[in-house]
Amino acid sequence: MTMLNKDMTLCISLSARPSNNGTRFHNHLYEALGLNWIYKAFAPRDLAQAIAGVRGLGIRGCAVSMPYKDDVIALVDRMDATASAIDSVNTIVNDDGVLTAYNTDYSAIAQLIERNALDPASTVLLRGSGGMAKATAAAFRDAGFRKVTLVARNEATGRGLAELYDFGWRASLGDATADVIVNVTPIGMAGGAEEHALSFPAAAIEAASVVFDVVALPAETPLIAAARAAGRTVISGAEVATLQALEQFVLYTGIRPSDDQVRAAEEFMRAGG
Repeated sequence: MTMLNKDMTLCISLSARPSNNGTRFHNHLYEALGLNWIYKAFAPRDLAQAIAGVRGLGIRGCAVSMPYKDDVIALVDRMDATASAIDSVNTIVNDDGVLTAYNTDYSAIAQLIERNALDPASTVLLRGSGGMAKATAAAFRDAGFRKVTLVARNEATGRGLAELYDFGWRASLGDATADVIVNVTPIGMAGGAEEHALSFPAAAIEAASVVFDVVALPAETPLIAAARAAGRTVISGAEVATLQALEQFVLYTGIRPSDDQVRAAEEFMRAGG
């Protein structure tokens, strides 16, 4: 990696539980492309102060993860259509002190729905109601899915998100099953209180044809491992992480790496997980 120097461009990520995924992905591409850039992950003690630092220190880009995707909206200057359409932010770009918010989660989910040829006629159970759930629900809606039920204990956010997209809502899973099950909660995330828990019961996994977990760390979450063992089609959070990070990289640098460069960065990212 290039020696640290005064002319180096800095990008960061903000998360309650930072991982090395983005750090490894972006820094690998910076080195491969000969860019005098560096990327660092942070767990902010004060979100407003952190965003002020982005502006004041001339930090070029800032990735935003749980639980800050809604809270940063009040701290930016502009909302790109990708963020304003779903009131959720995962990327901030700093142009000479003007902060513009984007959402690359949405495009990543949409690409994975298309790549895996998911049938819009399928029934879907989507568990979660936070910022990532907004992006996921919007992507499924825009892909033509109508038989979607959101599962969220928080009635205000769960029912509100469901009504926004004309989906169903329920407070708990119970014995519900669907063709496609999607986890958009921290259940199964490394370092969390429920890192070893299944976000869907075995019966729901067995009944599904496709199992989708947006949790990126570990790449093989308990849900993904159980789905593979059951012979189900799986879509992992690691795939989401790669696609959304790629779009962030392009927004920050204005450069779109080659497919081979992206694959190498993805392999490097996963090797560190």
